[in-house]
Amino acid sequence: MQIDVVGVKFRSSNNIYSFNPNGLDVKVGDYVIVDTEKGAEMGKVFRTKESIDPSTLSSPLKNVLKIATKEMVEKADEYDKQAQTHYSEIKKLVKEENLDMKIVKIEASFDNQKYVINFSSDNRVDFRELVKKLASKLKKKIELRQIGGRDEVRLLGGYGPCGKECCCTQNLGELGPVSMKMAKNQNLSLNPANISGLCGKLMCCIAYENPIYQEAIKAMPKIGSIVTTKDGQGTVAFNDLLKREVDVKFVKGEESEIKTYPLEEVKFKKEIQ
Repeated sequence: MQIDVVGVKFRSSNNIYSFNPNGLDVKVGDYVIVDTEKGAEMGKVFRTKESIDPSTLSSPLKNVLKIATKEMVEKADEYDKQAQTHYSEIKKLVKEENLDMKIVKIEASFDNQKYVINFSSDNRVDFRELVKKLASKLKKKIELRQIGGRDEVRLLGGYGPCGKECCCTQNLGELGPVSMKMAKNQNLSLNPANISGLCGKLMCCIAYENPIYQEAIKAMPKIGSIVTTKDGQGTVAFNDLLKREVDVKFVKGEESEIKTYPLEEVKFKKEIQ
């Protein structure tokens, strides 16, 4: 038996979560109120309705409660802007409590009943007393959420070394792990300083682009292997993975020459992956 689901993304997350459309005609781009473990929350539909096998779900499916009206969305944005005005007083309370934490961003729930305060810290923080004082002062339910470097940049925004907006802020979906092996696949500098983003971790674009490079690597001959070209046999000196071109080195006596060929003009024995 198949069930219908839609994919919903929340403002404070890069992940897309599955919900039961509950018989509602929801479309991509709609704002919806959904039931969550922490109560009703507003999210945006990013994945259209599809039928899936319920056995593939990692947790029980919760429902879309209703489609948000334009007025509800505008109010939610207004509440969020109001929440930001409390930054200074929240920071002051943190200092009074002598807590090692940096306030990154304050978010209001769509009904303005709760504030989610995102903070970063290198250590575990006991913020129980802070929560009590914040709730008393702001007259809201308070949720403190410790986030990492990547999430901090995603919430604050910024521009990467390429000059474009950081990948993590562009709704590109769930953020997977990034490794040095991926950088090696792409012939990038392996100096972390050269391939790290604003968060100080390896740039997200390395992971996003890696599948393309992995496919290209499978199709190209290995560096140092012997290949056959229209000009005879030579040794692979370099592969341009994006252009699908191969640099082949020919040695004649004491002289050598490197020529570039399109991949389809190079013959070689492909190894089993």
